[in-house]
Amino acid sequence: MFKSLENFIANFSSWIWDWPLLILLIGGGLFFLIYSRFTPFFYFKHAIGILSGKYNDAHDSGQLTHFQALSSALAATVGMGNISGVAVAIVMGGPGAIFWMWISALIGMATKFYTCSLSIMYRTEDDQGKLLSGPMYVITKGLGHQWKPLAIVFALAGLIGTLPAFTANQLTQTLVDVLDWTDSDKWYIGIVLAAITTLVIFGGIKRIGAVASRLVPFMVVLYFITVITILIIQIEKIPEMFTLIFSDAFSGKAAAGGALGYLIKTGVKRAAFSNEAGIGTASMMHGTAKTNEPIREGLVAMIGPAIDTLLVCTLTALAILSTGVWQSTSDNGVSLTLEAFNSVLPYGLGDIVVMIMVLVFGFSTLFSYSYYGTTCLSFLTKPKYGKYYNYIYIVSIVVAAVVKIEFAINLIDSAFAIMAIPTVISGLLLAPKVNARAKIYFKELKKY
Repeated sequence: MFKSLENFIANFSSWIWDWPLLILLIGGGLFFLIYSRFTPFFYFKHAIGILSGKYNDAHDSGQLTHFQALSSALAATVGMGNISGVAVAIVMGGPGAIFWMWISALIGMATKFYTCSLSIMYRTEDDQGKLLSGPMYVITKGLGHQWKPLAIVFALAGLIGTLPAFTANQLTQTLVDVLDWTDSDKWYIGIVLAAITTLVIFGGIKRIGAVASRLVPFMVVLYFITVITILIIQIEKIPEMFTLIFSDAFSGKAAAGGALGYLIKTGVKRAAFSNEAGIGTASMMHGTAKTNEPIREGLVAMIGPAIDTLLVCTLTALAILSTGVWQSTSDNGVSLTLEAFNSVLPYGLGDIVVMIMVLVFGFSTLFSYSYYGTTCLSFLTKPKYGKYYNYIYIVSIVVAAVVKIEFAINLIDSAFAIMAIPTVISGLLLAPKVNARAKIYFKELKKY
């Protein structure tokens, strides 16, 4: 029976991630990019200023600072997708898939500007005064009650898409590989992961934000130093790797069957998992930011894809490609990244570094994703019932620890695809509202 479920999920993922959805994501992102006249990109420095707390106002409504909101969103994106997801992209689509991840990230920056600005514009409060936000509230408040079925579709898919299937799976696999344990130990690892995650997620969004704001800067800096060290050792190969990425991006020679279309789809899918632009999860987190200015949070959200895909994913890709392990092994996911690190770093150091990074990246993702599922269940039922999603979430960590990586990938990809449809459609329909607010905001900003 489980084999039949695996096949169904695999076939569904392949079907829904075909050209119509890619056109929606890439075409929608290009629309946002052109419709904004690239204006948000000219205010990237201002976005950094917002992030630093320069414009914080204690009287603004919200639960997280700009920095905590971005850190929490990044905690979910700068995670296993950057260590394991990049390896999956290279194995499935070849080096050229990285180029299409870059393109998707640049377009995704514009998408995040619009969707996360809307999340502030159309957020709501529950009975206890806590803010609720995300595409489902953007749809119902921004487009009207007649669009609620679209919001329900997003929330239902969100209950699955925010499960920790991929993260818990790859976190467990790393421990098994590094510590030379057996597959039967995965159950015990899953139980321990679930117990640690419980301590954080039952503390609510503020505890998640507090933990994420400490973990994210540390993990990005540590990972950056580690991979840069590998690249310095392999410095003579770096120009060749960039050439390989660009040449393969349009030939698709390394992709399955040499199909360029397959290569593009692989890059876009893995980028969607990496930065979640257009998926709608990040807007749930950014919507809790302590601000009354939607455009301000939209600018902060734009920084996300730049960090997690253009910076961190690129570093991982260069580390894997420069070592050449992707051509000489059947490993996939985190096992491939681990082999790349071990092939360059002194004996045992690669294991230690990757294990530390996977633990930090993995747990940060586990903490943030739980909030997304809670928000979706709150919308489908009542806000007071949202917390019960955490129990399902904890159990799923144990289950995810023992399933095959292919099933985990296909399950999350399928849910993300369904979530993207309401998110992008609502963003396109409400884009004029964002432009109107942006025009006022940037005009006022020039006075100072």
